[in-house]
Amino acid sequence: MVDTTSPVAWAAKPYPEIVEIAEQDGSVLIVPVGALEQHGHHLPTGTDTLLVEAVATAGAERVSETVPILTTPPLWLGHSPHHLPFGGTVSAEFDTLSDALSQIADSALGNAFDTLLFLNGHGGNRPLIAAATQRVGAEQPETEVLGLTYFELGEYFLDDVRESDRGGMAHGGELETSMMLHLHPELVDETRMEATEWETEYEQAPADLLGSGPLNVTLDVAEWSDSGAMGDVSAVSAAKGEAMFEGFVDELEALLRTVHE
Repeated sequence: MVDTTSPVAWAAKPYPEIVEIAEQDGSVLIVPVGALEQHGHHLPTGTDTLLVEAVATAGAERVSETVPILTTPPLWLGHSPHHLPFGGTVSAEFDTLSDALSQIADSALGNAFDTLLFLNGHGGNRPLIAAATQRVGAEQPETEVLGLTYFELGEYFLDDVRESDRGGMAHGGELETSMMLHLHPELVDETRMEATEWETEYEQAPADLLGSGPLNVTLDVAEWSDSGAMGDVSAVSAAKGEAMFEGFVDELEALLRTVHE
């Protein structure tokens, strides 16, 4: 998944142009991080990677006239052991991915970017991104290193968009399905949409992708869902997906302008 059409795509530029952008004051590099894992019967295994790349690219393009910014191709390999029983999933160990992010940063920041943002699109990567942000920040003290899971920006606007109850925006649920219907409708099998509501006996545990409950629990997806998808797909739509996508891009744009300033 390499974008060669966007004006902010690192992979589409010759090296002198990359160096020139990086050396400008307030330069920003975004490294999108996704996964390759099952998303039920109706969504492709690359869902997390496709969505985080789209949000990263659109957010960077919004600010590119005033902010020197680039996005790398997304890292498609994530920490997904809880999805392996279904098949169709490729996962790496936590330490392996931490080392990979550190090495990506070490070489990319040799081009003198002022800020590095790890932009995550997979729930299972959240602890990894938090740890990698601290590790790389210590290894690269001259650079501002940030980590963000894009869908957590939804706490600022998604209450006005969502129709599902708490738990409806889980894995392959209302949020991801609607966004895929907007961005990649050809990859969504609307005849096989099925998801099990994500329930937990602990009030303190996260209930869906937005949930930031204080209690960490071991997640065995096969225990919760026959299809592998969790959440509510009863009210998904491309229009809703567009509103979600634009909301995430709005929030990312605001953050990137603040980072640059």
